Amino acid sequence: MSTTKKAASALISVFSKEGLEPIIHKLNDLGITIYSTGGTEKFIRDLGVHVVPVEDVTGYPSILGGRVKTLHPKVFGGILNRQDNNQDQTELESYEIPQIDIVIVDLYPFEKTVADGASEQDIIEKIDIGGISLIRAAAKNFKDVLCVASMEDYADFLNVISEGNGNTTIADRKRFAAKAFNVSSHYDTAIFNYFNEEELVFKASETKGQELRYGENPHQKGYFFGDLEAMFDKLHGKELSYNNLLDVDAAVNLMEEFRGDDPTFAILKHNNACGVATRNTLKEAYLDALAGDPVSAFGGILIANMQIDKPTADEISGLFCEVVIAPSYTEEALDVLKQKKNRIILVQKDAKLPKTQVRTCLNGILVQEKNDKTDTLEDLTYQTNNKPTDNELKDLLFASKICKHTKSNTIVLAKNRQLCASGTGQTSRVDALRQAIEKAASFDFDLHNAVMASDAFFPFPDCVEIADKAGIKSVIQPGGSIKDQLSIDYCNEHEMAMVFTGTRHFKH
Repeated sequence: MSTTKKAASALISVFSKEGLEPIIHKLNDLGITIYSTGGTEKFIRDLGVHVVPVEDVTGYPSILGGRVKTLHPKVFGGILNRQDNNQDQTELESYEIPQIDIVIVDLYPFEKTVADGASEQDIIEKIDIGGISLIRAAAKNFKDVLCVASMEDYADFLNVISEGNGNTTIADRKRFAAKAFNVSSHYDTAIFNYFNEEELVFKASETKGQELRYGENPHQKGYFFGDLEAMFDKLHGKELSYNNLLDVDAAVNLMEEFRGDDPTFAILKHNNACGVATRNTLKEAYLDALAGDPVSAFGGILIANMQIDKPTADEISGLFCEVVIAPSYTEEALDVLKQKKNRIILVQKDAKLPKTQVRTCLNGILVQEKNDKTDTLEDLTYQTNNKPTDNELKDLLFASKICKHTKSNTIVLAKNRQLCASGTGQTSRVDALRQAIEKAASFDFDLHNAVMASDAFFPFPDCVEIADKAGIKSVIQPGGSIKDQLSIDYCNEHEMAMVFTGTRHFKH
């Protein structure tokens, strides 16, 4: 039997009519009989095109408030019959079942209804039953039927049917079947994730994917699956790379800690902050963030927690940076920042970030809840005779926020709500501290009365001793070591203040 087939009939039952009109006219011009239901049937008739109501085929009207329209053997028999099977064809003739060669469906918008915050009843009614069944049946029988499962495929289908003058090839039908099963599996995943509250099951489906220039290195292929347009408006610059996206993710998550705070600016490199400062103006915040490590800032990712104005943009313009992120920009600031043609400028939208984190591991995946715990004054327990001053408390919480978003093992040193230095990704906490102290000295930071934050407890008093000798007088750490008292005793003997948060912030 020929693998190229001439379509004689089409069943159309869609939610979105956008882009459907030219398809209707093309099918009509090709002499293809159109079957339809409900609102789609009315839409076709209003175009002046002849359409056969499905109820004329089944002998049943749409019932149960529209929940049952196409679920009938005369519909699914017309889709699922095998045209090269004599028994199937005999049964079609015996039961007066019309052959259906094309099925066009666009499902109820379940995900959008959930995202819009609709009531549970409205959400339940947007679980498509007939449509998803039509898609699976037509896609299963791709040898004989072409299935269009989404309005996003209308244009592709119109091109195929026009170029083939009503004929479709087996390659066409199999390609559209793959698209159809992608639609149905994604739809079912969204429904399961909405309902699931108890099952320890990981299901994810991302249909919006793009190929990147390359992965972490030029010899690696890279892809992003997600909806960047929901996160950002890109105003200028080249395309985001794999490494850009990792750094942007780190920047966005760090700046979430400072949402609604005084003007704050951060500069990141390789997922770690190399400069952060909170000040009275954004320009001051940027300059003091840059002072934290002007060497590492070269080629970095810049992010602000408020609108970037022209004075700040004038300062930024002197730095080579990959990406600038802010909730908004003044027109004058944009004029300045756009002077570098490759500089990526992003407006961050108020989009929700995922509540879980996923990464590959061995031959599987690891999934965890996002670390959404931010240390606050209410969390602190005061462990030493000396108590932090009000300014030190501000610095301790400031440092803790940065520490949470820095690779472990880490130590963060801060003073006057400015990052002085951090030790990142070290195999020992002592090495992280020494790295931070050395780095702070290289940029002429005076650590006298600075504060120290640690992502995990001190198993020995060596870190507080090293910090004390560097001039640091206040420490924030989770606590929890069986030898906590050794560090507390050292602090008491040397008039240092130490607070515990009770929360570890490892970041691997």
